[in-house]
Amino acid sequence: MGLKPALEKGGSGVFDVTVDGELIFSKHAVGRFPTHDEVLDKLPRAY
Repeated sequence: MGLKPALEKGGSGVFDVTVDGELIFSKHAVGRFPTHDEVLDKLPRAY
């Protein structure tokens, strides 16, 4: 896929998934961790 994932330290239970600086999932907003499919489905088609 050509992706280079990286884990960035957060705080206060924040778990956000971003791609190229764009937020694609926020645990804070939804109240739970994402499923694998939720993350994969939101990746831009270029990946």
